[in-house]
Amino acid sequence: MRQIIFATGNKGKMKEIRQILAGLMIEGEETEILSMKEAGIDPEIVEDGKTFEENAVIKARAVAAYAKDAIVLADDSGLEVDYLNKEPGIYSARYLGEETPYSVKNHHIIERLQGVEGKERSARFVCAIAAVLPCGNVLTEVATIEGRIDYEEKGSNGFGYDPIFYVPEYGKTTAELSEEEKNAISHRGKALRAIRERLEDNK
Repeated sequence: MRQIIFATGNKGKMKEIRQILAGLMIEGEETEILSMKEAGIDPEIVEDGKTFEENAVIKARAVAAYAKDAIVLADDSGLEVDYLNKEPGIYSARYLGEETPYSVKNHHIIERLQGVEGKERSARFVCAIAAVLPCGNVLTEVATIEGRIDYEEKGSNGFGYDPIFYVPEYGKTTAELSEEEKNAISHRGKALRAIRERLEDNK
């Protein structure tokens, strides 16, 4: 059985990843998907890239250095709010401090958009996925979902900035979508399906 190690300790992400990559076969072999914690890997990772893609590659390579014969995947994702000059961007997880609850981060963003209406509240989620293969080759995919910042937190599904990210086509925040709905349209869902296809095609 092939091992795929995902460079994250985020339980919400791992749940989504396992759902989207379920049944993945590589060269006829079934795959087992582990978080780096489950694989017993905990490297020091310095995310000093300037883009989501660069940071995803940095994380994947850091874990791959400890993962023999496994495929290592990593993502770097975040929220870009156009009115705030695309903040928090690549600093989404560290915005206002890594230990700061997302309820506080979400409220802060809503406060900063006070008086801003309609399309000026435009935003997107961005996800870059990097895969480091046992041979050392690196594959990357980047995907987005467009929406806008809602006026209050809504919904209890998802995690992070999901309760304030409104998707006009659905008339809901991503925290109000079902898991199936969210995975079908999300930035992470799109990027994971693209990297899955390349792993299955071995290219």
